[in-house]
Amino acid sequence: MATYIFKRVFAAISLLFAVSIVSFLILQIPEGDYASYAKAMAISQGGMSEADAEAYAGQIRERYGLDQPVLVQYVRWVTNIFQGDLGPSFAYNKPVSELIAERLPRTLIIAGICHFLATMIGVGLGIIAASQQHRLGDTVASTLAFIGMTVPRFFMALVILYYLAFIVGWPYIGSIYSPQFVFAEMSLAKAWDFLLHVWPVILIATIGGLAYNTRVMRGNLLDILRQPYIEAARAKGLRERTVILKHAVPNALHPLVMHQGVILPYMLTGELEVAIILSIPTLGPLMYSALTQQDVNVVSSTLLILSAVLLLGNLLADLALAMLDPRIRYS
Repeated sequence: MATYIFKRVFAAISLLFAVSIVSFLILQIPEGDYASYAKAMAISQGGMSEADAEAYAGQIRERYGLDQPVLVQYVRWVTNIFQGDLGPSFAYNKPVSELIAERLPRTLIIAGICHFLATMIGVGLGIIAASQQHRLGDTVASTLAFIGMTVPRFFMALVILYYLAFIVGWPYIGSIYSPQFVFAEMSLAKAWDFLLHVWPVILIATIGGLAYNTRVMRGNLLDILRQPYIEAARAKGLRERTVILKHAVPNALHPLVMHQGVILPYMLTGELEVAIILSIPTLGPLMYSALTQQDVNVVSSTLLILSAVLLLGNLLADLALAMLDPRIRYS
């Protein structure tokens, strides 16, 4: 087991290092940099002349080291990461670590809620669908799963945004707390206010996640229900409910545990995508604005941290599966 854990951790660290390279270098592909963005803003909004704006851009490149080769910039960025420094944000003029520390907990809390609801509801719907194959329960669960997998999340977000803003007049849009709770200590009232603001994100991401869980659980359980030992349990006179919940479901959960490592990235990216549409101040809008401004440190650090979270989820899923199935760890 120790050897298996070591191999998985080593693979995760190696992949994270590769992600750091890709996440930094891929941002160098578009023409220009943050200084080019600042130059354009200085001309269009500040009224600077072309020459003055170019001199201003040169000062920015020299200040942040953007005039150095890409390899030098990457090595400096990685070196600072090992020292606990993610570098400065060019656009926000503050450390990137402060920006991420402010938004990362919200992102993980929302994604965690979505993941929990999608797993619990999806597993329940999968059990209903498999136990009532080709009947009403299977039809309803499969329809919900089909909708969740085929309808784009951004389209759901736009429909809900239109409904809340123009039809209902919902006051909890575009923020994460009401003004009276922004600086208040955490309480039940503040937690409820938080849910009033983020429930559309939770709803949309949960629908997409439960669709995958429902399909996986339904397929696994249908395979288990055809096994000889299930027929033997039925022949003993056990109730169908007991056969399914006690004998079939536990064995159908093994592939679903491994599937959680796949569904976690889906839940996290779903939260980010919907948060951008609804302007919820999590990592999604931050990364989007940083991309438009070519704020390299913010985008690279955000991608690296999100990748670390996703790799951690996959690692935990692998370890949980190894604990459930001895064949995994012995192999």
